[in-house]
Amino acid sequence: MIYTQSEVLQYIAENDVKFIKLFFTDIFGIIKSISIQPKELERAFKTGISFDASAVKGFLEADRSDLFIVPDPSTLSVLPWRPQHGRVVRFFCSIRYLDGKPFEGDMRFVLQNVVAKAQKLGYDVKVGTKCEFYLFQTDEKGDPTLIPHDDAGYCDLAPRDKGENVRRDICLTLEQMGIQPEASHHEKGPGQHEVDFKYSFPLQAADNLGTFKTVVKTIAARNGLYASFKPKPLEGKAGSGLHINISLERSGKNIFASEELSDDAKSFMAGVLYHIRDITAFLNPLESSYSRFGSFEAPEYVSWSMFNRSQLIRLPAAEKDRRRMELRSPDPSCNPYTALALIISAGLEGIEQKRILPPAVDLNLFKSKPEEVKGLEMLPKTFAEALKLAETSDFVKTVLPEKAIEAFIDAGGETKE
Repeated sequence: MIYTQSEVLQYIAENDVKFIKLFFTDIFGIIKSISIQPKELERAFKTGISFDASAVKGFLEADRSDLFIVPDPSTLSVLPWRPQHGRVVRFFCSIRYLDGKPFEGDMRFVLQNVVAKAQKLGYDVKVGTKCEFYLFQTDEKGDPTLIPHDDAGYCDLAPRDKGENVRRDICLTLEQMGIQPEASHHEKGPGQHEVDFKYSFPLQAADNLGTFKTVVKTIAARNGLYASFKPKPLEGKAGSGLHINISLERSGKNIFASEELSDDAKSFMAGVLYHIRDITAFLNPLESSYSRFGSFEAPEYVSWSMFNRSQLIRLPAAEKDRRRMELRSPDPSCNPYTALALIISAGLEGIEQKRILPPAVDLNLFKSKPEEVKGLEMLPKTFAEALKLAETSDFVKTVLPEKAIEAFIDAGGETKE
C-alpha cells in the first residue's frame, strides 16, 4: 500500500508506533539512519530533520555542513524483526538544503529526474533485480570470517544447502514489508545465495534493494552468520552479481515483447552498450569488482546475444509480456539509485540518437578463441581505468551532478559493504 502524508500520520497514531527510522543513502549507496519519535514526524515532513553532512563521506565540508532529510510517505514500512508492541517503522528520505533545494549528492532525487524524463519521452520503465550474496560463519566474538556457511552448489537442497531456512526467513520478512521476491536459491559458490525480485518502477526497485540488503544482514546476524555483498569475497569462487532486468512500456505495450525486436528496443540496448565503459565505475565501485569479470558467467566483453549468459546484455527466455533486457555487469556494492539512473539514461540516449545495435555475438565467450573475439570492446580491467573513463565522460556529466562525480572519484574505491 502506498500512503499519503495524512494517512501516514493517522497510521502512526493508531498502530502503536513508538520509533521511526529515517533512511537515506550516501553517494556510495550505504544506508544511513536517524531515528525520531512519532511526535517529530509532522515536523520532518514540513521542514526535514537536520544532520551533520560533513560527517558523511562524500557529502559536504564542515563550513557548510547542515542538510535535512525529508521522509517519503509512500515508503512507510514496519520493521518486522523489531517488537510488535511499540512498533518501529522506517521511511526512505530525500536530502535537501535548508531552503528546500535538493542536495546534489541525493542520488534518489537524480533517479527521480531520470524517470520523469523517460515519462516525458512516453516510456514507463520497469526494473527487476537478481541479487547474489554470501553467508559466512562468525568467530567466537561474533566477528565475520571467510569460512562459508556451507559447501553447497547451484540449486542444491538441504541438508547440503544450510542456508535454506535463512533464505526462507529473508523472503518472508520481505513479504511482510510489501516486497515481493519471485524466487530464491543456492548459487554456485559455497555459502552463496540469490534472491530474484518481481519488476517494479525504478525508484521502488532501488528502495527495495536497499531494504533487501538490510533484511539479509539482519536475518543473517540473528542466525549467527555474516552476509557479504562484496563482488568477489573468495578467490577462485563465483563472484556476486546484481543482474538488472529492464523493460519499457510505451502506450501500455512492452517494447521488448515482439518476436522481432522493435527499433526502440534495439536503440535502448545500443545506448547501454555505447556508454557502458563510461558508467562501469558506478556499477562496479570496488577494486575487487574487476576480478569478478570474465569468470563464472560474469561478462568481460561489450556484447549482447539473445539467451547467452556469457554476454554483457542478454534477453532471457520469458513469456511475451515479461520479456526484457538483462544487464549482467553490475554488482551489489553499487549505489542502486546511481546505477539505475545511468543505465536508463544511457538507453534513453540511445533511443533519442537512434543508435544502431551491433550484431549479436552468438558465442560462449568463456570458451571462445582469441580470433573469435578480436575487435570486441572489453569492460575496464581495473577500477582505476573505470574511474578515468567516468571522469572524462561527457555523458556521465549529463546525468550526475558535478559535485557528486567529484566526490565519488575523490573517494577512489573505498572498501565498503
